[in-house]
Amino acid sequence: MSKHSLVLNKIFENQQALQIQLEQWQKQSQKIVFTNGCFDILHLGHVDYLAKAADLGDKLIVGVNTDRSVNALKGSHRPIQDQASRLRILASLSFVDAVILFDEATPYELIKLVRPDVLVKGSDYQPQDIVGFDIVSAKGGEIKTLDFIPGYSTSSIEAKIKTN
Repeated sequence: MSKHSLVLNKIFENQQALQIQLEQWQKQSQKIVFTNGCFDILHLGHVDYLAKAADLGDKLIVGVNTDRSVNALKGSHRPIQDQASRLRILASLSFVDAVILFDEATPYELIKLVRPDVLVKGSDYQPQDIVGFDIVSAKGGEIKTLDFIPGYSTSSIEAKIKTN
């Protein structure tokens, strides 16, 4: 299989397709890690965070906000990159195993589908405040928070571009 095909095969167009993959991984006793975000401009902070999240299990699934939901969360000037671009860029990372869009305000329904063994967010969250905490806790899973690299955020990059 070509490297291009490998990247495209990590992009799940719908939850049914992801469910089929999840069932295969679960039969293989793979430890599933889930995180989510906008990932508008992939930067060092994202790569560091996602690599550390991937280290917490066998398979890393990334829920990605749709363009509409990024716009609702971040304002009319965002996203900078469209959802198809963001999905493909994330899927190109060797330690990301699946990417899928979600359009809701939170990934709660997606987390209900995935039922990850490990739920990961940044350390700016308290574990009990992370969307999906109840789902993962009820199945005996782990909720982990990871520190960000200071100074790396899409908003700070965007501000720097605007001032130059």
